[in-house]
Amino acid sequence: GLAYFGTGNPAPWNSHLRQGDNLFSCSTVAIDVKTGQIKWHYQGTPNDGWDFDGVNEFITFDMDGKRMGAKADRNGFFYVLDAGNGKLENAFPFVKKVTWATGIDLKTGRPNYVPENRPGDPTAGADGKKGNVVFSAPSFLGGKNQMPMAYSPDTKLFYVPSNEWGMEIWNEPITYKKGAAYLGAGFTIKTINDDYIGALRAVDPKTGKIVWEVKNNAPLWGGVLTTAGNLVFWGTPEGLLKAADAKTGKVVWEFQTGSGVVAPPVTWMQNGEQYVSVVSGWGGAVPLWGGDVAKRVSFLEQGGMVWTFKIPKAGTQTAEVPADAQTQVAAVR
Repeated sequence: GLAYFGTGNPAPWNSHLRQGDNLFSCSTVAIDVKTGQIKWHYQGTPNDGWDFDGVNEFITFDMDGKRMGAKADRNGFFYVLDAGNGKLENAFPFVKKVTWATGIDLKTGRPNYVPENRPGDPTAGADGKKGNVVFSAPSFLGGKNQMPMAYSPDTKLFYVPSNEWGMEIWNEPITYKKGAAYLGAGFTIKTINDDYIGALRAVDPKTGKIVWEVKNNAPLWGGVLTTAGNLVFWGTPEGLLKAADAKTGKVVWEFQTGSGVVAPPVTWMQNGEQYVSVVSGWGGAVPLWGGDVAKRVSFLEQGGMVWTFKIPKAGTQTAEVPADAQTQVAAVR
């Protein structure tokens, strides 16, 4: 059997100091579990210059009679690979603005770079202290970061917690300071749209089509849960745990948890009853590194709670779920 791992970005961020692909960085690597040998690898961002590490999850699924794997990368592209040999089957953007590449060559598997959108070499500048500043989308926080997407074998869609944002980024001479990040680069996160940053998107891995989306003012920073009852659960930094119809994207239920959700919901059965739980508590990379985005979400409440909901059976009412949501949420299985 195989185990799949995502790998981080090379260092420092200044790509002009490390020529070549920087093999196995920003990659999905398949390891033979018996021998520990690398069976195959696929590199999403060779010679990365934007901190597009490749640690996001690789989810296996069946498509057209073959075992495949999918990954929504921080670099803004969604990849579909043969899970057995790593052959690229499809690649397409799942965010609406990507500036560092125009697409992925399906024959070579390599990105079609936009050279002028790579942060500049600081040694080429007039003072040798700062390279050309470029605007890059997505930002280094990613079209999707560590928060896991989910797949439904019923709808054959992936549900991706995506974010539309960019950054101004530049390279600097490498300096070492104890306790400080060793980057050789500077950045400022920027918003792109006035009305939203986050968007939960239902993505067809075969066609690359975004079937539906639910936009969110703040970035989505928590994972996604799908159920056999054709519901999708996810949380928002504004504190809402939401459930939507997996086929249409219509939000059928939501609950205010009191603090931002940056965790994936989970579900389980106990004594014949089904439950959904989620951890609520705002924090993490967005308020720490978020630049202009951090200012936009500065009002969000801190907290730390575990919320558990018992899913009512059809035709029943329970105190654990608001009465007006029971008939919709009862579809969870």
